Amino acid sequence: MKEQETTTDRITKPEDRIRFSQLSAYGAGGIIPIALFNVAGILVGLMGNISLGLSAFWLGAILIIPRLWDALSDPVIGHISDNTRTRWGRRRPYLLLGGIAVAVSFVVIWWIPKGDMVRAWFPTDSGYHWFQLSYILFSLLIFFTAVNIFEIPHGALGMEMTTDYHERTRLFSAKSFVGNLFAMSTPWLFALASMEIFKGPGGNEADGMRYVSLLIAAILIPLSFWWFFKLREPGFKKVAKQQKTPFWTDMKHTANNRNFIMLTLTIFTLAMGFNFVQLLGSYIPIFYVFGGDKVAGARLLGINGTIWAITGLLAVFPLNWISPKLGKRNTLTVAILLMCLAQISKIVCYNPVYPYLIIIPTILLSAGMLFFFTLGASMVGDICDEDELKTGHRSEGSYYSVFWWFIKMGTALASFVAGVLIVFTMFDETQVTKVDSLQGSIREMRGEVKSRKEGKPPTGNLEEFIGKARKRSGDLMSRLEAKSLETKNSKEHYKKLIRNITAVNIRLANMNASLSLDFLDKELGTIEREIVPLTKQTPYTLLMMRVVEIGLPLLLSIFSIFFVLRYSLTEKRSHEIKDLLKQRNMERLKEEV
Repeated sequence: MKEQETTTDRITKPEDRIRFSQLSAYGAGGIIPIALFNVAGILVGLMGNISLGLSAFWLGAILIIPRLWDALSDPVIGHISDNTRTRWGRRRPYLLLGGIAVAVSFVVIWWIPKGDMVRAWFPTDSGYHWFQLSYILFSLLIFFTAVNIFEIPHGALGMEMTTDYHERTRLFSAKSFVGNLFAMSTPWLFALASMEIFKGPGGNEADGMRYVSLLIAAILIPLSFWWFFKLREPGFKKVAKQQKTPFWTDMKHTANNRNFIMLTLTIFTLAMGFNFVQLLGSYIPIFYVFGGDKVAGARLLGINGTIWAITGLLAVFPLNWISPKLGKRNTLTVAILLMCLAQISKIVCYNPVYPYLIIIPTILLSAGMLFFFTLGASMVGDICDEDELKTGHRSEGSYYSVFWWFIKMGTALASFVAGVLIVFTMFDETQVTKVDSLQGSIREMRGEVKSRKEGKPPTGNLEEFIGKARKRSGDLMSRLEAKSLETKNSKEHYKKLIRNITAVNIRLANMNASLSLDFLDKELGTIEREIVPLTKQTPYTLLMMRVVEIGLPLLLSIFSIFFVLRYSLTEKRSHEIKDLLKQRNMERLKEEV
């Protein structure tokens, strides 16, 4: 009969508690593996599709390659970290090197070469798109490698900083909180990149991210030095003389731990379910709730991200109260149920009439995910203690790397599936990018008109601006007419959009440089407002986005619950292991004396 989860009233001893300075320094490290990892995964896919006009399918296809490399490199880095011996320890040197590498490579991602010279090398749109996809692939390979160099030693260090069952949860709670806090700034980064001060009058969000990424790097590099100098490795003295082990021996040993496999499969299935639809979670507020208004959608995503962060802040306290009461395994089950409830609530809360209802599932998801991933990492540390009792060997790097290997393999698969799902919903990225091009022309022209009204010298020819806008408006009209002929079930949708673009075409046709600046400014303002609804997608696309985004995580949650119930390392047993390890270490010290 399988042992039930049991808890104790055991109080953490003062010498086992982690000082706040160490807690805050370690927690801040969550910015890299949680926040920037998510930023790259979400924004590259989102902006590549709706800002650069790249195929969602091919973006998903190329995004899977860095994820696979990311997953495959984890065990190697974990093994190297376990077997590193330096005067600064076996983890801290990688925090400095990895942190700086992450900062530099994050900037590189967004500086995709463009301009007349690049277009001369790739004169066709197809050729230029393949160049952009290749650049994104190469830069992401470098970025994810840098993240691994930081994260695997950082996670392993967290397991070494304390041997206390509940302090370990507290330590990883700090990391989860800080990481999720900054991860939920992702929508605000999108909003910042949408601001004219970053993207320029005729630019788009991808242009804006070039300069936003420099701000991120300016924060990250000083933090890397702080982590290196501030954090300590209390377990290094014990393992400094530990014999180095072969790579495949470590991997085989890790794979034979039953509790580790059950825990990893639990995290893997649920993470995969939500990663499948993470990208759709950014599309729905923009294209369903606000009908294609990217500015309003970005604002809602930003507010939603803030709510997520606040919930994450508050959820740390119930987690550290509930876990000692219920035990880690039962608390993990509660987290899964919270996330399922969040998905079900989206049926009602994705509502164009009441857009801010989306906050309800956000609160539930934020609390559930913080519980889930914090406990997962903490429980790997408990498994390492159990393994040390059996073998006398500490291999936190190997265990932590294999743990993340499974999760990242799921993320890699999800990156591809996310692109396939976007294609499956029949989302039309070409329509969106053609609207963006037209908006850019109108904004450039309006900027020129306002500049002249203020008495500044002309910087361009108004007739040329008008001609470029007419051409782009005509291209959009052709796209909508072609889609109208292709579809059988969305003809009314396209008829409405064609009426809207026809009205814009008429206004542009009646414009010329001889008209008064006030009249041109007014007309251009009207056109700007009329363009926004032209990104609206078909009813079928909007329905399928919601069905897939809600349903897939629910389905995979069932498998997660099955796996977590087969995890057998209880709190009582964990405390017994700690006492036995302490007793054995004391006996060894006596023998050495």
